[in-house]
Amino acid sequence: MADDETKETEEESENKGKKSGNMLMIIIIVVLVLIIIGGAVVALLLMGDDDEGQMQPANQQMQQQAPSASASRQSARNTPLLPHSRPLDEIGILYPLDTFTVNLKSDQGRRYLKATMSLELNGEELSLELDAKAPVIRDRVIRILTSKTLEEISSKKGKQKVSEQIMDTLNSMIKDGSIQGIYFTEFVIQ
Repeated sequence: MADDETKETEEESENKGKKSGNMLMIIIIVVLVLIIIGGAVVALLLMGDDDEGQMQPANQQMQQQAPSASASRQSARNTPLLPHSRPLDEIGILYPLDTFTVNLKSDQGRRYLKATMSLELNGEELSLELDAKAPVIRDRVIRILTSKTLEEISSKKGKQKVSEQIMDTLNSMIKDGSIQGIYFTEFVIQ
């Protein structure tokens, strides 16, 4: 009889040990799942597109300020807009550039950018000048791209700043006309 009681208490303690071990395993799994979900939410928020919320009020202001279609077109020519906010029939002549493959500025290892872009010109005569100065243009674009970090160019706002910097630099070099916009046709970061 004492042996029966001893066996029962041993079985009960083994069951309690198994139950507490199972409970501990469930708690660990739940905590890990919560950490993964929290990390995913934070990553989405950091990589999220916060530019759209800022661009909509600016577009609404421009529409309210321009009472007619001709005034709207005039303001579109005078103010720099994002390329996707202009109608296709208002986009000028496109001048394609060769692909740029550059190393990005990085402390964490080697990162590179492969980018292909086209320049929007306001006149055909400018393409002749760009042909003549092609090596200088490539040099300036490469210098700008290699001075950027992954964090600077990975967001929509960062790409817009890079394109504005390239456009300003190239416009300061050319004489016959100006560059109205830059369109990336390939943008790969690795």
